Order: sequence, then C-alpha cells, then structure tokens
Amino acid sequence: MRKRILAVLSLLIAIIFTGCGGEKEEAKTESKGAGNLTVYCPHPLEFINPLINEFETQTGVSVEVIAAGTGELMKRVESEKDNPLADVLWGGTITTVDPIKEYFMPYTSPNEEAFYDAYKNVEGNMTRFTAVPSVIMINTNLIGDIKIEGYEDVLNPALKGKIAFSDPAKSSSSFEHLVNMLYAMGNGDPEKGWGYVEKLMENLNYTLLSGSSAVYKGVADGEYTVGLTFEEGAVKYVNSGGPVKVVYMEEGVIVKPDGVYIIKNCKNEENAKKFVDFITGKEAQSMISAQLNRRSIRKDVEPGKGLKKLEEINVIEDDISVVKAKKAEWLDKFKDIYTK
Repeated sequence: MRKRILAVLSLLIAIIFTGCGGEKEEAKTESKGAGNLTVYCPHPLEFINPLINEFETQTGVSVEVIAAGTGELMKRVESEKDNPLADVLWGGTITTVDPIKEYFMPYTSPNEEAFYDAYKNVEGNMTRFTAVPSVIMINTNLIGDIKIEGYEDVLNPALKGKIAFSDPAKSSSSFEHLVNMLYAMGNGDPEKGWGYVEKLMENLNYTLLSGSSAVYKGVADGEYTVGLTFEEGAVKYVNSGGPVKVVYMEEGVIVKPDGVYIIKNCKNEENAKKFVDFITGKEAQSMISAQLNRRSIRKDVEPGKGLKKLEEINVIEDDISVVKAKKAEWLDKFKDIYTK
C-alpha cells in the first residue's frame, strides 16, 4: 500500500513538474511568438534603423526591412496582391501611393486623436506618418556667388549639369517636386508650369538620378551644386555640420504627408497594427522630430532643430483630386520631355 502511495505521489510530482515545464515552454513560445514583421520602406537606412531597433526592443517583434525606391516597392505590393510578401509599406506620400490604396487594409490607429486635422486618415487605410516639404539643397562650397531663392534661380546657366534630380516615376519625393514646380511656376495652374519643366530639364542636361538618396548624397558629397529633394534628406546634413543649406522655394512650397500602410491579407496583421501604433505614437514621433530631422503629424510634438517654421514658409496647396487624376499623364509628359 505504501509503495502504491509513493508511486502515486511520484506520479503526481512528475505531473506537477511536467505541467510547470509545459507552462514555461508555452511562455517561451509566446515570448518568441511576439512574431515577425516584414516592412517595405524607401526611407534612408540611417532613418529606418533607430526606429526599427526601438520597435523591436519594445515589442519583441523581429523586423525585416526591404529598402528600395517608392516606385519599385509599389510595384511589388501590386504584383504580390494575391500572396503578400510584406506586411507594411512604410513611406511614400499619400498622393504617390494612392493608385495602389486598394491593396491596403482598413485600420485607424488610436493615435489619430493627436494628429493635426490635415493629417487624419480620412480614407480609412492610409495613416499619415510625417509632413514632408519639398526643398532645394545647396552645397555651400560650390555655389559661389550664385543666388538661389527658388525654382527660377535653378535655371541659371552656370548650374547646367550641376543639378541633382531623380526620376519622378521612381521617387515619390521627386514626383512631389514635379507637382510643386507645376503649381508654383504655373501660379496655381499646373498646366502652365510645363514650360518651366522643359527649361529645367535642359539645365539638368537631360540627366536623372536613380533615386531620392542619390540627390541629397550627391549634393552633400560635392558631386552636384544644387539638388531638388525633400526636407529631411537635406536637413540632416545641415544639422551634422555639412557644407550645405536648405532653401524653401520663394514661389511656393507644398507640404505633403507621407504614410504607413498595412498591406491587405498580410501574414502578420497584428504586428503590422502594432507597428503603425508605435510609429505614430508620441515617443517615436518625438524621436523623429528631435533626432531624425522630420516634421511630426502630431499636435503635441514640437518641430526639431533645423526645421523652419511653417509660418515662415510660403506654403501653397495643390488640388489632390487633380494630381490623382493627372498623375499618369504627367509622368508620361515628363518622360517625353526627358527623352526627346
């Protein structure tokens, strides 16, 4: 009898320890199972890495970033629509990615309450991330006594072949610059701005760079005197003491939000939602503003160092419906000018 009791006690002890071990193993699985996330992103790696590292630390989610130009990533999202290989497209202005918005799933972050009204997710599946003005970047070692205050000054013959600009069909920042110059140089009528584009292309020596990063790096490294780029790309070099300065075009500056979008039928939907919430939260947005040279879309985050106050910039507006309707036509027209 005593042996049976001991045997039963041994069995109970074994069950108890096995149970505890099972719970521990399950907890480990849950910890590991914070899971994965694949992000398509056109942002510079020096911008991506600090935020991704912080997200991984806070959530335990392992992130794989595929970095490429906005146009290329949009094509991937579209071609993979039946079997998405990524969970999130992080980057690309709202206007630029609008043609593929049908491939984004509906999601509204609770952080939206802190956003400026102009940056609300009115579509239901296009969360704003930062506000991005188009700017002119100048290498102060090369510019000499050439005055640059706006688009018109970029046509100076002394700058021929010394201007950096990338293909608007491949770079969202370049497409936004194209829209900006059409409206600014057309005095609000984009169809009247094409004469300027033709003159600019001639002064570019009919040469386009491969992507947005090639523009601001090219100017900072002294390969080009002037570049048409976006604010963050230029300001980071100003803040690091580089021989560059930023000019906000006197003819007018369009300030466009870029976004973060969850891809429909993605494999890691919950982690994708976590990422959207993290990247639009106050902590990440404060980091973006204070350390990474971008403008926050939150009302409770101050502009960072080197960012000119919007009140001091001649901000102009485009007509989003016109830009959406005309995008393909404008890109074709630009290509015709480029290849003529």
